[in-house]
Amino acid sequence: MSGNEMKYIQEAFDQNWVVPLGPNVNKFEEELKRFAVSPTPQDTFTEDYPRSIMPHEDDPEKLWAESLDDERLNGKQVVALSSGTSAVHLALIALGVKAGDEVICQSFTFCASSNPVVYLGAKPVFVDSEKETWNMDPTLLEEAIKDRIAKTGRKPKAIIVVYLYGMPARIAEIKAVADKYAIPLIEDAAEGLGSRYRGRVCGTFGDYGVLSFNGNKMITTSGGGALICPDEEARNKVMFFATQAREGYPYYQHEKIGYNYRLSNICAGIGRGQLTVLDEHIAHHRRLAKFYAEAFKDVDGITFHAGNDSELNASTEIPAEGKTLSNYWLNTITIDPQVKVKGQENAYRTTVKGAVGGAAGVIHYVDSAHTDCEPNANVEAMRLWLDSLNVESRPLWKPMHKQPVYKDSPAYVNGTSESIFKVGLCLPSGPLVSCDDAQFIVNAIKDAIL
Repeated sequence: MSGNEMKYIQEAFDQNWVVPLGPNVNKFEEELKRFAVSPTPQDTFTEDYPRSIMPHEDDPEKLWAESLDDERLNGKQVVALSSGTSAVHLALIALGVKAGDEVICQSFTFCASSNPVVYLGAKPVFVDSEKETWNMDPTLLEEAIKDRIAKTGRKPKAIIVVYLYGMPARIAEIKAVADKYAIPLIEDAAEGLGSRYRGRVCGTFGDYGVLSFNGNKMITTSGGGALICPDEEARNKVMFFATQAREGYPYYQHEKIGYNYRLSNICAGIGRGQLTVLDEHIAHHRRLAKFYAEAFKDVDGITFHAGNDSELNASTEIPAEGKTLSNYWLNTITIDPQVKVKGQENAYRTTVKGAVGGAAGVIHYVDSAHTDCEPNANVEAMRLWLDSLNVESRPLWKPMHKQPVYKDSPAYVNGTSESIFKVGLCLPSGPLVSCDDAQFIVNAIKDAIL
């Protein structure tokens, strides 16, 4: 925590704004809007990017202040919400998605991107990834659109692209396809806060951009999210549905189904304080990424995922618009199937008794540790080896088209996400992970290899 959080929380209590609206919510939305269009002059792309995108000297009132009048605002508005999932849900509602519609979703991601489609009675259509960024394949996207039109006689109602683990998607190509067929584009940037594509903040290219402030994200409000809207009219529509869809009468009159999705003033206060350290958090994650990349460079069979990051992937060309930079929310590696890991023969001998990584919630116990699509035995052995050393690592997201709950959903696949899921592992990457910690993790991984 930065220290500013308590200031805003105390103000909320002093002013008796302990409700899902209030001064902190309004100012948090304004500060997020400033960040969304914050300029990125090339001289900020230093080894420690973003040492400071816009210096604020611990004064929240100076957060990206110079960007307020920037032409890139282009009318965009931000609504603070209770979660990133609610932001996806409301974006779909704002776009008129209804029961029976189809929405194209990225398969390689967490279920929060596609579940809201089902909330509305619509059908997700999954599209696989390309190998560089692990995000939606633009070529396969267009093939899917053409095929859905041929099969159903109508276009999908929306497209949801994800910035997996913070890595920028090939958003220019994806947007070109969306524009070609006049299909609205939603960017799920829940994992990509602070990532930039050609110098521009991820989440600002499509019709709507989704942000998350869950406890494990780049900054947190303990739980929360936000939706970047294209204009004031769209913002007002989202706000209407986020606050139980009340009509303009002196009593409660409801003509549409609404939701209780607004962020609380207390949580927004936490978010305002957290924004003062966002730049530093991004810089720390990127420093860890560079450390991991260098450490694994000469380890046979272990590959660090640098994607299309302009600084870590030397083969990436830098366009005139600026660099593409991942926030490296989670640093990931792949382990070659030929790599032998200590304890590999015991992988999948037992089932998981609690959520991996101690995640909150209740899981169903299972009889078998195996499914028809799972990480390779050496990857699971590596996870268990690190766990025995009190190091938390996790498998990658299991592709949605391989999830039993979506077995009947159309899917356009090329094998990319399944193949990466089988060999990938997420490494500790948070702001409390020091370089000494990272060295310990690297040494542990090297020690595990036979």
